Amino acid sequence: MDRIRLVGGNELHGEIPISGAKNAALPLMIASLLTDEPLVLQNVPRLADVKQLERILENHGVDIAVHGRRRGEDEGVGQRMTFHAADIVDTTAPYELVSKMRASFWVIGPLLARCHEARVSLPGGCAIGTRPVDLFLFGLKALGAEIDIDGGYVLAKAPKGGLVGARITFPKVSVGATHTLLMAASLAKGTTILENAAQEPEITNVAECLVAMGAKITGIGTRTLTIEGVDRLHGATVDVIPDRIETGTFAMAAAMTGGNVLLKGAHAEHLKAALDILSQTGADVTSEEGGIRVYRNGNGIQPVDVDTDPFPGFPTDLQAQFMALMTMSTGTSRIRETIFENRYMHVAELARFGADISVDGQLATIRGKPQLRGAQVMATDLRASVSLVIAGLAARGETTVNRIYHLDRGFERLEEKLSRCGAEIERVSG
Repeated sequence: MDRIRLVGGNELHGEIPISGAKNAALPLMIASLLTDEPLVLQNVPRLADVKQLERILENHGVDIAVHGRRRGEDEGVGQRMTFHAADIVDTTAPYELVSKMRASFWVIGPLLARCHEARVSLPGGCAIGTRPVDLFLFGLKALGAEIDIDGGYVLAKAPKGGLVGARITFPKVSVGATHTLLMAASLAKGTTILENAAQEPEITNVAECLVAMGAKITGIGTRTLTIEGVDRLHGATVDVIPDRIETGTFAMAAAMTGGNVLLKGAHAEHLKAALDILSQTGADVTSEEGGIRVYRNGNGIQPVDVDTDPFPGFPTDLQAQFMALMTMSTGTSRIRETIFENRYMHVAELARFGADISVDGQLATIRGKPQLRGAQVMATDLRASVSLVIAGLAARGETTVNRIYHLDRGFERLEEKLSRCGAEIERVSG
């Protein structure tokens, strides 16, 4: 099994190209099920989760083509891919595929909207909390679907004539449920209003893709989305937005190690809360033409308290990375995780570097130390994995991160991007 070996202590200097957002690419790929015409996606990241979703979509009958790089195109640009669901050959998403990645459950929305039925396994994914699908089913029932659960599968049937628009108020914000209901409502009869919808940039990317395919959606980027159902959608060409979580991860790595890094292609407006917090730690964060620059000249890292919140708040997907940064602050900081109930599994691994962290329920208290020590550590989930890499970049001595298949799910060419900026890091096979 592959692992990452790194030797800490080097500042980061240079440019890091930001890949397409995994959390946008996956629902955009799923949106291809809504039309019998080709959907072309540009800037798709090369990730294990993307490959896994390709297998799931091919199981439904989607033809997928990957196009070569265009002449003069930057090698940092992601893949250009065409998804063509001319015929849906199977409305079942089986356990052996869905269990490996939670987002694959979202196929239930377009399958139900286009084919009026779906049989989808209950999902798997990172073990960072229960993340139930009740809000998905709550919304689909409101659109008229009959829902049963049998043998670990959700069996969904639309009424005769298809799904019917409705006013749906989510009792809590859910990115996955918002994605799914947006897609389902695009082909429903009549008007659907989604209240208390998620407003992450990835939701906007998907909503704008649906509009490009012929959907009628207003309120994009707000908590209330109004969808006027249409009879059919057509093909389109859509760009995947830059990955704000990768942006924040590399920004925190630069702040922790010191140095001067341009995060090429990053959009500051997608990450304002996290960048504001990073500035409070003493890093110099500036937007410039071509991306975001993060600079720290060796001054101490200031402690800052953070609560995770849905967008536009501080992202839960950056909580572990920020915790790594705070382990070397000049004082005591606190992080309150409000999204997932089991997202502190990285604490025990950070402690192996010598970090001083205590957890009481959803509150983590981090007492900063002037130096961490390299260690043998083990990745527990996607975002926790990269927090261990960040800690290792700043720690004295050698660090080995094991079980890095988690990293491959969400970070494209991580070692290459960091090594080009001066990090001593390599992937070790076997």
